[in-house]
Amino acid sequence: MYHIIINPVSRSGKGLQIWKNQVEPILQRKKVPYRHYFSECAGDTTCIAGKLSSQTTDVLSLIILGGDGTVNEALQGLDDTSRVVLGYIPTGSSNDLARDLKIPTNPSEALDLILHSGNPLPMDLGTVLYTDGERRRFAVSCGIGFDAAVCEEALHSGLKRVMNRLGLGKLTYLGIALRQLLAARAISGKLTMEDSAPIDIGNMLFTACMLHKYEGGGFMFAPDADANDGLLNMCAVGDLSKLLILFALPTAFKGKHFRFRGVSPYCADSLTIETSQPLWVHTDGEVTRKSNRIHVTCEKDAIRMIR
Repeated sequence: MYHIIINPVSRSGKGLQIWKNQVEPILQRKKVPYRHYFSECAGDTTCIAGKLSSQTTDVLSLIILGGDGTVNEALQGLDDTSRVVLGYIPTGSSNDLARDLKIPTNPSEALDLILHSGNPLPMDLGTVLYTDGERRRFAVSCGIGFDAAVCEEALHSGLKRVMNRLGLGKLTYLGIALRQLLAARAISGKLTMEDSAPIDIGNMLFTACMLHKYEGGGFMFAPDADANDGLLNMCAVGDLSKLLILFALPTAFKGKHFRFRGVSPYCADSLTIETSQPLWVHTDGEVTRKSNRIHVTCEKDAIRMIR
């Protein structure tokens, strides 16, 4: 039995039609046993995944029709990810998880991968731990600083909703990113990896902790990332002029950004990031709070994903 959680407003509001016109007819035609659930508002996916997880002690075959953020919400509700086999029909705006795993963005092809040609293979997950004990999992990446601030503003942007309906959602991110960059203030940061001396990041713009190669809709911030090695690949940006950042960011689409002084790669299975002021934190593009200290860990082979 497949349990399918659908984000009906994904892909600029087309998620519901994709389900009705492309995915459900195939399931019915092939007589595949399934139950489906619609997320109606923020937090619904977490609640649905939590209920499904608590109702079975066997393997949970879970399919997400939505974006990376929908996958992230589902992860927060699962009490034991080792019992989950996850299928993904990517209908989001960034689809970085699908991009790295080479999951088709065509819904019917993604469904075919889940039902027939794909294999459930182990995949790492990450966890962000806050000072008050709150934890949030992530599948693709987490970040503190500029990248999270862009996500936070975009999530509450009325303009983004309008541009999404016009199919121009990424232009919204570009405009927000430029505004956030110009408004960014000098903040110091410190990275502490296990058994290593602290690393100071002067004028830190952001630090991204990556399980996969891409975030932000195709930025290859971690070209060497491997979602099965039990490690986090970091991209720390600091002590770089705003003008130079404008030149450096586009090179990240090809993973060439580390040629710029002030853009540094690091690798560890866990680390602590501290900043002189609280900054926005994201997990897979989902932003819930600010913090000036987070502890990030990687759990090797934490979930099985069909790919």
